Amino acid sequence: MLAARSQSDPDANNPRVMQLYTGAKSAEQSGDIAGAISKYLSILEVAPHLGPAYNNLGALYLRQHQYTKAIVILKQGLEVDRTMYSATILLGIAYYETGDYREARQPLEAAVRANPKDNNAELYLAKDLIKLEDFGPAATHLQELTKREPKNQEIWYMLGNVYIQLSEAALAKVDAINPNSVLSHEIRGDIMASMKNFDGALVEYKKAVDLAPQQSGTHYKLGDAYWQLDDWADATEQFQEELINDPGNCNARWKLGDILLEQHMRPEEALDDINKALQICPSLKEAVPDRATALIRLNRYEDAVPDLKTAIKGDPNEPRLHFMLAQAYRGLGRTADASAEMATFGKLEQNARAAEAEHAEEIMKQKSKIPDTPHP
Repeated sequence: MLAARSQSDPDANNPRVMQLYTGAKSAEQSGDIAGAISKYLSILEVAPHLGPAYNNLGALYLRQHQYTKAIVILKQGLEVDRTMYSATILLGIAYYETGDYREARQPLEAAVRANPKDNNAELYLAKDLIKLEDFGPAATHLQELTKREPKNQEIWYMLGNVYIQLSEAALAKVDAINPNSVLSHEIRGDIMASMKNFDGALVEYKKAVDLAPQQSGTHYKLGDAYWQLDDWADATEQFQEELINDPGNCNARWKLGDILLEQHMRPEEALDDINKALQICPSLKEAVPDRATALIRLNRYEDAVPDLKTAIKGDPNEPRLHFMLAQAYRGLGRTADASAEMATFGKLEQNARAAEAEHAEEIMKQKSKIPDTPHP
């Protein structure tokens, strides 16, 4: 406000300036932005050294998307008074909106330095850095924003995209250094695996194994690709090779047990593998339901119940876990508890089918909106 500068700017108390300022605010409040702009231009003719008038006029130009005019006025205002924090932010935003991201950076950085808790300034700075492809500093600013606005979905989305860019750049650098290295092949395999292209991942992981058959991790990744494809024999071979290189790989040990369970073979051996995996990695929660499965197949129902309760606590909406717990209760003769778990299982199964049907219906709706491709 102009009055806030009255002590340092004598022109702020000029009756003509005050009259014009009152008219400008009145016009702005009534939605007459053009009229408000005209009033501020008149103020600057009377009081060209009145910094806040430049700030307010620049803000109005910005609201009208007249970014070039905003830049000119705001720069003039900052020449009059370089301490105007609002004008500094507005100048950075105006440059950003014109697509001049290099010019936008300096005022936005200055604004964030002056007030590190201004979320709007920091968000614009992060956006500007992304446009400049300076992803490291952008990530730092977005991380700070997530601390102050943990439920702001836009910020988390932007941070995720920045991480993707940083990841791609780092992976590209690995590939550029030596495209035929173990790491390069593993990275390509990882990318394909992340897209569920396990056949493609197999090709890359096999190359990594050929290059470094005694390096820990290579056989596990190849084995995991086979495991994802239900190729139990090849997966078993690779996991066993991995345990020679790295006896402490609890995931390889667990998946050996899981493979036996998938084939309904040797539950005692499967239980031994899974127990060894959980001894090495007690937090390997994926192995807990498998241990319960092995225990149920060995008719050790009482031992299975704690594992199933633990698994259900972590994932209460997984129908299979309630079905297994019902099996265990039935084996213990606890028919009421078994019936209750079966009722929960049935309800969750019904909900899952309804969700699948709703998803399928949504896909059909989306497809119906796509126009047919015209034939020649």
